[in-house]
Amino acid sequence: MKPIFDCFLEEYKSPFGAIERGRECRFTIKFPEDTMIEEPMLVMFRPGFKERFIKLEKGETSEGYTDFSCIYSPNDTGLHHYYFSLLINRNRHYVKKNGASVGVIDNGDLFQLTVYEAGMTTPDWLKGGIMYQIFPDRFASSGLPHENIPYDRKIHTNWNDIPDWKPDSHGNITNNDYFGGDLKGIEGKLDYIASLGCNVIYLNPIFEAHENHRYCTADYSKIDPLLGTEEDFSHFCQAAAEKGIRVILDGVFSHTGADSIYFNKFGRYGDHTGAFRDPNSPYREWYSFSQYPNVYESWWGITTLPNVIENNPAYTNYICGEGGILQKWIDLGASGWRLDVADELPDEFIDNLNKSVKSKGDEYVIYGEVWEDATNKESYGVRRRYLIGGQLDSVMNYPFKEAVLNYVKGGDPRTLVDGVMTIVEHYPKPSTDILMNFLTTHDTERAITRLAGEDVGWNGREWQSCHQLSNEQYAYGIVLMKCAMVLQFFLPGIPSIYYADEAGKEGYKDPFNRGTYPWGAENDELIAFTRELGRIRRSSKVFAEGTIKFIDVTGDYAIFEREDKNLGMKAVIMMNRSKHKLTRTIQEIAGMRSFSVLHGREDTGKICVEPFGYAVIAVK
Repeated sequence: MKPIFDCFLEEYKSPFGAIERGRECRFTIKFPEDTMIEEPMLVMFRPGFKERFIKLEKGETSEGYTDFSCIYSPNDTGLHHYYFSLLINRNRHYVKKNGASVGVIDNGDLFQLTVYEAGMTTPDWLKGGIMYQIFPDRFASSGLPHENIPYDRKIHTNWNDIPDWKPDSHGNITNNDYFGGDLKGIEGKLDYIASLGCNVIYLNPIFEAHENHRYCTADYSKIDPLLGTEEDFSHFCQAAAEKGIRVILDGVFSHTGADSIYFNKFGRYGDHTGAFRDPNSPYREWYSFSQYPNVYESWWGITTLPNVIENNPAYTNYICGEGGILQKWIDLGASGWRLDVADELPDEFIDNLNKSVKSKGDEYVIYGEVWEDATNKESYGVRRRYLIGGQLDSVMNYPFKEAVLNYVKGGDPRTLVDGVMTIVEHYPKPSTDILMNFLTTHDTERAITRLAGEDVGWNGREWQSCHQLSNEQYAYGIVLMKCAMVLQFFLPGIPSIYYADEAGKEGYKDPFNRGTYPWGAENDELIAFTRELGRIRRSSKVFAEGTIKFIDVTGDYAIFEREDKNLGMKAVIMMNRSKHKLTRTIQEIAGMRSFSVLHGREDTGKICVEPFGYAVIAVK
């Protein structure tokens, strides 16, 4: 039986997904032809606005169903919701959403329509690309000496040590142990990164800070001395560009470190500087004190991270102004910014940040850290407008990570389809094309551990420190990791590889997910697998902007296609996460069109996928 309405299918809603402001969108609802329908209407509204009622016109009847359709052209950007209202046998009923996309009568949620600014674009150089995320202290060390290293840093002499995880004698986690990874070390590994097919590096914070994660900025204008110098950064970006790789920086603008030139709680920067020690400091108005100087707003109550007032004119100008922090590092070679805790940044600040970055050119990218669906996100009572134009280009795709890892680990296949398709339907296509699709980040446990290890649950650092994968778990984890990476590389967005995931690195949560890259002890098989995925992805333009359609997804396998109608091509991906061989005929996959096998095995008119293997078929 046909659904009454399905927002994932263009038969019911065309065009699919988010739409540009002013563009026509056709809605069609279907009922069995013998159903007595009266006063059918599409009801469209935005929070704070009056509802709009658009009459549905009776259309054709075919296959026992009658169509009722209308055209709606939204004039305002932002989040819209809709449902259908009608009389059936003279009784009022409503059609709303059940699950992710299907309309049902009198029981469900509202459908969502995202409307973004006409002409909105995102940087083309990212589309079809591959990202490599690096935690700078832990990737590679040049071994070169650095000047002006603060006295209170512990430097590991053994690269393969486990990061310090125990609290100090006062019960505090100090994060003051370092391994000496630096910019010159990363530069020395550019050939390796390029060999994976990567064209962009995302660096976790590199500015002067006094904890190893560097999310407690001490000076936005300086490279942390253990990483190198401003000249080292500029040279690194130039060397990367020569290999076709761009560099994105991590911007931590919702708070600074208490141990910073701006706040200077501990006197590192002298006795008469910083907002904490000098009420006349030029930085005093950046912070909110309720009892000066000891009681102040801080990030999630962590007093080592005092919040800034982002819309304070002096702070905004310092970060976003002409020649400010954003533009300084772009001028020195950066190609964009990833915004830490974007939820904590007010809209006005992100507006100003966008203007500052984009004044340098539309090719500079702005990503945001958003853990939920970014199109309907609310923070602090405000509906966010990240992706409708003038703010973020795209976001970190946490919903994707959860959908993929849960499925590969044996979860419900419907959840994978609904999870991916909901994001694709809600997000503007320019944003979808460059979504950061990762399996691990610096804030989550390593993917291989998530897939094959014991669930971390509420277990703390001591438990995590002494739980590693057994040989059997590790081998199975590699198998599952490959399945997850196939989805990561070929679903919409760009794969974002967290350093050493491709080398088989394991680890639970911070700091165990931030161990050093295992140079000399890599999993060469998984690296070769990653390179092959990169080769395939970069060989076909369909992965840059192609649409997505799931063909057949079960607990054992996922078959989907990416299609670019403008190029007249598509790719069919078959991922087998079972112990049994998966076969499909060429006729099923390509019909009468020409095809080529980018990866996999053709045998007597069939595509054969080995257990836990995959195939990619290009169709023209």
